[in-house]
Amino acid sequence: MLTWKQNQFRYCGLPRRKRGKVYNWDADSQGWILGAFFYGYIITQVPGGYVAGRIGGKWLFGLGVLGTAIFTLLTPLAADLGIGYVIAVRALEGLGEGVTFPAMHVMWASWAPPLERSILLTISYAGTQLGTVISLPLSGIICYYLDWTYVFYIFGAAGVLWFIFWTLFVSDTPETHKSISLEEKEHIVTSLQHELTYNKSVPWCALATSLPLWAIIIAQFCYNWTFYTLLTLLPTYMTDILKFNIQENGYLSALPYLGCWTFMMISGQMADYLRQKQMLTTEAVRKLCSLIGMVGPAVFLVAAGYTGCNYRLAVALLTLSSALGGVSLSGFNINHLDIAPSYAGILLGITNGLGTIPGMVGPVIAKALTHHNTIKEWQTVFYISGVLNIFGAICFLIFGKGEVQNWAVDNWDLHGI
Repeated sequence: MLTWKQNQFRYCGLPRRKRGKVYNWDADSQGWILGAFFYGYIITQVPGGYVAGRIGGKWLFGLGVLGTAIFTLLTPLAADLGIGYVIAVRALEGLGEGVTFPAMHVMWASWAPPLERSILLTISYAGTQLGTVISLPLSGIICYYLDWTYVFYIFGAAGVLWFIFWTLFVSDTPETHKSISLEEKEHIVTSLQHELTYNKSVPWCALATSLPLWAIIIAQFCYNWTFYTLLTLLPTYMTDILKFNIQENGYLSALPYLGCWTFMMISGQMADYLRQKQMLTTEAVRKLCSLIGMVGPAVFLVAAGYTGCNYRLAVALLTLSSALGGVSLSGFNINHLDIAPSYAGILLGITNGLGTIPGMVGPVIAKALTHHNTIKEWQTVFYISGVLNIFGAICFLIFGKGEVQNWAVDNWDLHGI
């Protein structure tokens, strides 16, 4: 969803057959274009979670993706008009995408039984990685054989088509679904009856002072620094340091995300198995997955900076780094639903909003640090990401929790708005 949009510009800036217009945007300008998405994305995070909590997530999620798809279709026109228009269009795409994850968290709060959350959410959110795996090589092929503008036209049209199917087949809750079986509906509703509150007011003071929530915020901020830096700049590293052409770049840049998708799916299954068999508590599972999913990527990412021009080893280490990062989805990434399922959308909006800051400044800083595209410069970029990942993991290990917090249930009297 979000992921392939970040890489469209990076692939299409290096067409082998020189088809389509080529824009003379320097490294700093490219950094601002890549980061512009997040200036819109951060604005609608908390409002998206708040609105979805009140009206449901279906239409908010659907319209957010539709809006982004429409602006994707308009991107080639914006490029012709000037860099300012491109930045504006990407910021507007971010506004639409900003509501999607909070809205989806709200929907999962009503659909995911507690002991099946890891499995269901990893299947769902792993789609971002799968989309990247497909779109990276596909973007390279489209740019090589057609025109770079077709990348935006094809993916934008796909988003519009998706919206039609979404409106036809998706419901906000099990109670409003047209074809769900009675047995499945009762299973879901019964499993959640002691975890959800029907109080629509938001306990803002409790949120602001909740250490488990701050643990998620810090972990997500640190992890996202690495994620967004690689997301936007990995194709550059592949081209300028490892010397791949556009087609090789597309396929090899997709490998880390294929690994991430694979580990997401496996870790989701394992996390819920450990919880269902009562081998580990929810808190222990979330912390274990966060530790593996943050420290592991830090180690392999830093190691990748010392491979020189050994492209096979570099790709292997980057793939391992990204793959292990997928384990974190069964850790802090879905912990909102453990500590406050009724406010999961708001919590996700807060953590994802603050976690978007790395997407805004990370690519700009990384670009500023790699003006000459030397190996030493990239080592600095990888070190910064690695240190932040380890710091975030430590914070979550100390302050993270796995049970519903008192302020998130009906019998806890707090004033909201």
